[in-house]
Amino acid sequence: MEKIGFIGVGIMGKPMALNLIKAGYPVTVFDMDTKRMGEVVSAGAEAGGSSKDVAQGNDIIITMLPDSADVQKAVLGDNGVAEGIRSGAILIDMSSIAPLVSKEVSKILAEKGATMLDAPVSGGEPKAIEGTLAIMVGGPKEAFDKVQGILSVMGSSVTLVGEIGSGNTTKLANQIIVALNIAAVSEAMVLATKAGVDPEKVFQAIRGGLAGSTVLDAKMPLILSGNFKPGFRIELHIKDLKNALETAHELGVPVPLASQIMEIMQALKVDGKNKDDHGGIVQFYELLAKTKVRN
Repeated sequence: MEKIGFIGVGIMGKPMALNLIKAGYPVTVFDMDTKRMGEVVSAGAEAGGSSKDVAQGNDIIITMLPDSADVQKAVLGDNGVAEGIRSGAILIDMSSIAPLVSKEVSKILAEKGATMLDAPVSGGEPKAIEGTLAIMVGGPKEAFDKVQGILSVMGSSVTLVGEIGSGNTTKLANQIIVALNIAAVSEAMVLATKAGVDPEKVFQAIRGGLAGSTVLDAKMPLILSGNFKPGFRIELHIKDLKNALETAHELGVPVPLASQIMEIMQALKVDGKNKDDHGGIVQFYELLAKTKVRN
């Protein structure tokens, strides 16, 4: 089995790395947080000393980091992947970053004889734990074919969507749809609650119809219990929407609904809720309507 280097074992990266270990892959991990790294090492991974160290010892390197700047630092910075990567190696960046940054990093790695795929994911922590993420991939088909089996350990849906940067463009589209779905669920359920109708019964009544969705099924139980412990933090969704808005504006694409939900999330951030799960968008509507959607 291929040896895999894994950089970034946070909320998403940790279960993804653990699934690779369970599948029998030799995994070397690195994270700036030594405690998090130690948890994966205790499950069977080897500890890497730096991103460069991980790249030197593996032909497949996966990065799962919060934002574009983090990827640039881990790959292009001091003791980064680019300093240690071998010719012929493949970097799979599974972070959600700006498509332009994916293209820039890929170009630098190509000068060293390495290939990059951008492969952001959707599904949050629960699906990362289950190994059922949706993975959208951009890059050369030859490289994709080599790592498709590895990606399939972490996701139930693995799709090559185009050239480098296409994965993150697809993720931006995904994040607009998810955010607006959560907002729609929140708006509707606050209306039902204030009208005196049990929101749980509304949920059960509509989930099998046209209004039913994966978002509704995933987020409504959290809304009903008031559990906004993050699977995907509002602050990270703000980052994704920022990338979506910037990309859309560069391309001349109006995105009025994405702009509106961005402002709702910014209001929640100001209110100190930026580390809540994005299901916590409901709190914006609850505050305006002076009612709470709870069991």
